[in-house]
Amino acid sequence: MENIKMFQTTPRIIMGFGSLARAVDEINRLDCKKIMIITDKGIVEAGISEKLGALLKNFKISFSIFDKVEPDPRLEIAVEASLAIKEEGADLVIGIGGGSPIDIAKAAAILAVSTGDIASYFGIDLIPGPGLKTIIIPTTAGTGSEVTPIVILSDHDEKLKKGIVSPYLFPDVAILDPELCLGLPPHITAATGMDALIHAIEAYTSNNANSITDIFAVQAIKLISKNIRTAFANGTNIEARSNMLEGSLLAGMAFANAGVTAVHAFAYPIGAEFHIPHGVANSIMLVPVMEFNMLGNLKKFAALANMLGENTTGLSLKDSANSALNAMRCLVEDLQLPCHLSKFGVSDSDIPMLADGVMKVTRLLANNPRNLTIKDAEEIYRKVL
Repeated sequence: MENIKMFQTTPRIIMGFGSLARAVDEINRLDCKKIMIITDKGIVEAGISEKLGALLKNFKISFSIFDKVEPDPRLEIAVEASLAIKEEGADLVIGIGGGSPIDIAKAAAILAVSTGDIASYFGIDLIPGPGLKTIIIPTTAGTGSEVTPIVILSDHDEKLKKGIVSPYLFPDVAILDPELCLGLPPHITAATGMDALIHAIEAYTSNNANSITDIFAVQAIKLISKNIRTAFANGTNIEARSNMLEGSLLAGMAFANAGVTAVHAFAYPIGAEFHIPHGVANSIMLVPVMEFNMLGNLKKFAALANMLGENTTGLSLKDSANSALNAMRCLVEDLQLPCHLSKFGVSDSDIPMLADGVMKVTRLLANNPRNLTIKDAEEIYRKVL
């Protein structure tokens, strides 16, 4: 039986130092007249949204700003943003910031023209049609959401993070300007950079990986692993920032098509219940999940070691895979990221509930290279307690 694959991504990507200025050309090309900028308070305080606003004012482009996006945003924020878009009569949405503003922008652009309830869109291919035009401008080298058909929102009632997956969520334009990343604090550089690296690692080892997604995943792993320490230690290094942003983009392209696996499935419950930042949650769970998964595809996990700069000459596949684990342990240590859940108030009594949450993320577990039971999930959580 033929194995049919499909590859999709954002149709227009603009990259390079100072490329934020190209936003005006793209707005004119899309023939839009009223812009809603969706962002958060941090981006406003950093002066980044003001920079974009000044650019639009200079060209007499009308715009409004919605800056109420929160970390791990609730689905209610997407609804509130969509109401603001309708009230202002905007015909284009610009999402600028990290993963949270980007996801809210993508979701709100759909909701602004839809009569459906947002809860009805959680799942795969449930959005009935396209939303407003979107331009996405990431300010972290992290989520890759500028090139994915995915939105992740928090449902506080169910204490879960839920995904909406639809090709209608691909932005019309992505603009990647490394200048916007220069002021990113080291701890955010570390957490978001690890998130991007994990996207690439999971896409590479996913059951849905193919020769096309591997091209993007491998290059992303190499770019991020070679530059993340420099970006963390010297945030003004423009070459490192540029390479990190490109690596995050490529990782996004890879996982948008191959999917992520159990690392993210483990990160979602602890993020929703204990409000652990997404990149940090992924970093904590990465090594124990990799250790569990590697038997499912030793060849690929062994290949990771070379991509991460490890010398595997003369080593067996299993020993090579173990050296990849060691490389990731060292990287997490160098980036001064937390390694234990107990730091965030997680106790042993929470583990059954969290493991149950993992098993509900069936969309991601289907991609995992090794079958996972609830007992496995509990044991993996306990390794990093």
